[in-house]
Amino acid sequence: MKLPIIGNLHQLGLLPHRSLQNLSKKYGPHLMLLHFGKIPVLVASSAEAASQIMKTHDMIFSNRPKSSIPHRLLYGSKDVAFSPYGEYWRQMRSICVLQLLSNKRVHSFRCVREEETSLMIEKIKERCISSSSSSLINLSDIFVTLTNDVVCKVAFGRKCGGEGNGKRAKETLVEFVRLFGVFSIGDYIPWLAWVNRLNGLDARVERVAKDIDEFIESVIEEHRNKSNVDDASSDFVDILLEIQKEKLAGFHIEHDAVKAVILVRFLVQQALINQPFP
Repeated sequence: MKLPIIGNLHQLGLLPHRSLQNLSKKYGPHLMLLHFGKIPVLVASSAEAASQIMKTHDMIFSNRPKSSIPHRLLYGSKDVAFSPYGEYWRQMRSICVLQLLSNKRVHSFRCVREEETSLMIEKIKERCISSSSSSLINLSDIFVTLTNDVVCKVAFGRKCGGEGNGKRAKETLVEFVRLFGVFSIGDYIPWLAWVNRLNGLDARVERVAKDIDEFIESVIEEHRNKSNVDDASSDFVDILLEIQKEKLAGFHIEHDAVKAVILVRFLVQQALINQPFP
């Protein structure tokens, strides 16, 4: 039942995927139109409907609705995941597909994966030796740490953890990831955007945007000051800076676009493992 102003927001509950499943059983086995505030939302609840949207009519549904938090944290949505469909999106996608995620490039990071896997195995051995026979070793945390270490080294050329600046970088990245899952009422009911100022969300987003920008700028500056960078030791930052400097993409890449692409690659990987740093 759609209500004035809030639409169907009240029907989502704490587990939206379960709520949507129950609603689809009652109101539509294939397609169902809801309203989240002023935003119309078409729910596809069958494989056939999803195929029509994702394949047959993909151009019509290719744009994401603008979200205030990603827009602020990703430099005005200059990344690939949140930028609107168009020439800019096609250009940035070609860089990701041909330069960052090609089979050759993925293979070039094999040494990073092997090195971190060896370190993980040694860590498990040490814990087995030092622990009593009744102690348990949390392999889930170890595997998540492995994935994060690989992702950070591939993206930034260094791990994000430890003490000092590494610890601060880790905390900043954790908060960066968390904000993408925060509900912003202004995105759905624009005239209630002032609520985000009262509850501290706007200030939180601005603080993280400032911290994440300082972090990624320091990473880029480190890479610009490096010497003797070869393909074997190149990470995402090296690759994007080379493309920008040599104009290998055939068009000018803005500095903010470089930062946004690096950050969204990290964000996607965190979404795939479904949790931030342990």
